Amino acid sequence: MTKVICRRCGDLYPAARARLGYDVCLPCGDKRAHMVSWATVPLNKSNYVVITNRAELAMLNPKRTGE
Repeated sequence: MTKVICRRCGDLYPAARARLGYDVCLPCGDKRAHMVSWATVPLNKSNYVVITNRAELAMLNPKRTGE
């Protein structure tokens, strides 16, 4: 079984995973997946928007207090 070197930690992982398009091992990929967060919010009299920045999400709340 052929192995490929993980770009993040340097450990070896299966070449079949690399052929699927992943450049990191499973544990590093899991850590990366948990770092990404997003929310889908409705805008007033409009459609839904995907927000990835927490500051933008706070700006959309009309009843927010001054922070």
